[in-house]
Amino acid sequence: MDEGHSAESEARGTQRRSRAERGGGAAARRAARSGGGPGQGLTYIKRKINVFEVLDEEGLALIEKNADTVLEEVGIEFRDDAEALEMWRQAGAEVKGERVHFPKGLCRELLKTAPSVFTQHARNPERSVQIGGDATVFAPVYGPPFVRDLDGNRRYATIEDFRNFVKLAFMAPSIHHSGGTVCEPVDVPVNKRHLDMIYAHMSLSDKPFMGSVTAPERAQDTVDMAKILFGEKFVEENTVVINLINANSPMVFDETMLGAAKVYARNNQACIVTPFILAGAMSPVTVAGTLTQVLAEVLAGAAFTQLVRPGAPVLFGTFASSISMQSGAPTFGTPEPSLVSYGAAQLARRLGLPFRTGGSLCGSKIPDAQAAYESANTLNSTLLSGTNFVLHAAGWLEGGLVSSYEKFMMDIDQLGMAQKLAEGVDLSENGQAMDAIREVGPGSHYLGCTHTQANFQSAFYRSNIADNNSFEQWQAEGEKPAHQRANELARKWLDTYEAPFLDPSVDEALRAFVRQKKESMPDAFT
Repeated sequence: MDEGHSAESEARGTQRRSRAERGGGAAARRAARSGGGPGQGLTYIKRKINVFEVLDEEGLALIEKNADTVLEEVGIEFRDDAEALEMWRQAGAEVKGERVHFPKGLCRELLKTAPSVFTQHARNPERSVQIGGDATVFAPVYGPPFVRDLDGNRRYATIEDFRNFVKLAFMAPSIHHSGGTVCEPVDVPVNKRHLDMIYAHMSLSDKPFMGSVTAPERAQDTVDMAKILFGEKFVEENTVVINLINANSPMVFDETMLGAAKVYARNNQACIVTPFILAGAMSPVTVAGTLTQVLAEVLAGAAFTQLVRPGAPVLFGTFASSISMQSGAPTFGTPEPSLVSYGAAQLARRLGLPFRTGGSLCGSKIPDAQAAYESANTLNSTLLSGTNFVLHAAGWLEGGLVSSYEKFMMDIDQLGMAQKLAEGVDLSENGQAMDAIREVGPGSHYLGCTHTQANFQSAFYRSNIADNNSFEQWQAEGEKPAHQRANELARKWLDTYEAPFLDPSVDEALRAFVRQKKESMPDAFT
């Protein structure tokens, strides 16, 4: 058993818990300052700050009116899926070939059955997350075929890299979700890698995870494995998997995405319907035009899940970037995509759907100043817009082509800060600090006062990446830049990783499922 899910690992886990309990005081203090140490998971964010809005009622109504016009006059294509077209025809839409034209109000009426808030259950109930409402959930990078490894190489990702990122996400206190395709393991056959990826999420972490969408049968494999992990009845009655259904913008849903969406919706599992937008290429160059197209695509795709199964959980998603009009390359951290995120979040709230966007996005090739600025700009708008599910929250590099170990560690540090910000202003008696102000009085300082002594351990967020020591101490410690400190931290975490306990009988059943599926088909790399 190569991932340590044996009785021996259970014993190690028990010992680890015992050690944690004995030394809990120091660990708790560190966790309070820095958002936790490895394995010190924080709950999902419950935002106590107001959202930032960029559209007034007139602007929102205009975008909604324009989207209704697009749906009715232009239509959305549902390609190579006769069943989907017939479902729309039966629902009252006008179907011309593969293009569906929607009567005004049809999609909104269908979406009345979709929940505004739901729980995605993790195998460890303490890790379950709320999707929607005042909750924000951070999930790792998704989809890159390359990695930038700890030796500084940019290369194709492997299944070992995939497992490493799952381990790091499990240990990261400010990551609430294991994610999905944290990198694309190209050393495993295309038609079989989803089995290894889903098993890694299930066995190496006890946080919630995402399912496969690259083919309907792979989506079904995800559901079947979830039934082994959680129990068939539990899966039938609860949401345990969330998945990404991308519109092929502009205004197309293809048979792969539709097939996966049908599998998940029929099984009451969550779909994130997300137009993938590079404005200027896949949507108009303007913010209002992009928002109009995004809303139209989401309305059509999200409503389709309710045709499949009324009440199935669905999210309003958007991934919006601009492009360089000189090179055609995507750009990140710029003002226009932030405005799209803010506006789309408002539109989602008016629909009563949970919202997904953003992350720590950048176009930089390495975790440098460009990566930091662009990621910070994207993450700030992501949090302040009121995003419920944040994909690409950590590890994204090079416009989404690369999953970076160092960037992952730097990003999770920033996510901890975002979580602290989201807590808002403490107005309790302790937060008001009137006793401190009275004790110190004019002309003195607060360093030694009773209130400071009682609160200093948890008063301020403490970064585990940033260096705030003197120049002389920084110099004596090797003049390390931030990415080098992140590199060392990633190595330390991976060296000390221990898998969460998984019942051996469940583990063996999952392994048997994977073996049987792999043996049932030849390898395919295309």
